[in-house]
Amino acid sequence: MEKYEFIDRIKEIKKIDEKILAQAKLYQESLAKPIRSLGGLEEIAIQIAGIKGSIHYDFNRFALMVFASDNGVVKEGVSSTPQSVTYSQSINLTRHITGAATLAGEFDCDVRVYDLGVIGDTSKSNVIQRKIRESTDDIFLGPAMTREECMKAIQIGFDAIKDNKDNYDAFALGEMGIGNTTTSSAIIAALTGLSVEEVTGKGAGLSEEAYKHKIDVIKHAININNVNKDDVYDVASKLGGFDICALLGAYLACAYYHKLAIIDGFISATAAYLAFLINKDVKDYMMASHKSYEIGFMKIMKEMDLNPYLDLNMRLGEGSGAVLAISLIKAACAIENKMGTFKQANINDDYLQELKIGDKFSVKEK
Repeated sequence: MEKYEFIDRIKEIKKIDEKILAQAKLYQESLAKPIRSLGGLEEIAIQIAGIKGSIHYDFNRFALMVFASDNGVVKEGVSSTPQSVTYSQSINLTRHITGAATLAGEFDCDVRVYDLGVIGDTSKSNVIQRKIRESTDDIFLGPAMTREECMKAIQIGFDAIKDNKDNYDAFALGEMGIGNTTTSSAIIAALTGLSVEEVTGKGAGLSEEAYKHKIDVIKHAININNVNKDDVYDVASKLGGFDICALLGAYLACAYYHKLAIIDGFISATAAYLAFLINKDVKDYMMASHKSYEIGFMKIMKEMDLNPYLDLNMRLGEGSGAVLAISLIKAACAIENKMGTFKQANINDDYLQELKIGDKFSVKEK
C-alpha cells in the first residue's frame, strides 16, 4: 500500500491552547455587556482565539470545499433524485448558481469543487479533477471501495486543505453525491450500535414504502460487509463514499494546520465523526453550523458533544448550512476585535464579580 502523509500527521495533531482559551474567556467578560449575554457568539470567538493563538486576530478569509462523488447504492432505489444530478450540481456549484454557492457569494466565500468519483466528464468545467473512478460500488452487494481507494480519497481531502491553507482562515466542508445519506446512515449505525431506524432519514424525500426499503438496504449492507467497528478505515471503505472519505481527510488537515472546520449537515457530520474517532483532538477545530433535518444528525452531535448554532430545518447539503454560519463567525470576530471594554466605556464593572460565579441567569421551571 502506498504511504500516505495524513497517517503521520494524525499523530501530530494537538489540542488548542488552553491558556489562550482562558485569556479569551476573561477578555469576553471584560467587554461592556452583561456576563455571557452574547452566548454562542462568545463561544465562537473564544474557540477561534484558541485556534489562532491570540485573543485578537484577523479572520476573514473563507472557502467552501465541496467533495463530489456518485454512490453505487443508488442502484438499489434508495433515492428519489436521479443520479445524474451529482454531475449537474457539481458543475453548477462552480457556476455559482446552486443554493450553497449563492450563499457563499453573499458571504465572500470562495467555492472549490473536487471530483473524486462523479459519473461523467467534469474536466471542461471549473471542477478540480481528482477522480479515483466513476462512482463507488453498491454497498448492498459488497464494499463500496477498496481500502487503498479509501486512503487515497482521505489524502485527497487532506491535500485540498494543505494546498489552500495559506489562503483561508476557515473551511466550510460540504459534499455532492446522490445516495450519500444512505452511506452516512450505514456508517453511523455500524459505528455507534444505534439501530438503522434511529439514524436514517428520508434524504431529499421518499415515500413511506421507499423509506422502509432504504432501511432494509442499509441493514443488509452492514450485515453483508461484516465491518470491523473498531477500524474506522474498514467502515469507511466498506460502507462510505469517496466524498465522505475526502471530507474525513479535510477535517484531519484543518486540525493539523490550525484551521476552523465548519461542519455542514448529516454527511459532513458523519465524516467529522470518523475524524473524531481517529483523533479526539480534531474536535477542537470543528464548529457545528446548523441542525440538519436528517434524524441521524443529532445522534452524531451527541456522540461528539457538539451543539449546532442554527436551527432552520435545512437539509440541502452542498455545504449550505456551513456557509450560512460564516455570518455568525463574522459577527463573533467583530465582537472580539471591535467592541469596547468596560474600562473603555467608563463603566465600573465591580457589580459583575458575583455574577461570574455559577449560573445567575437561568430561571428554573416550576
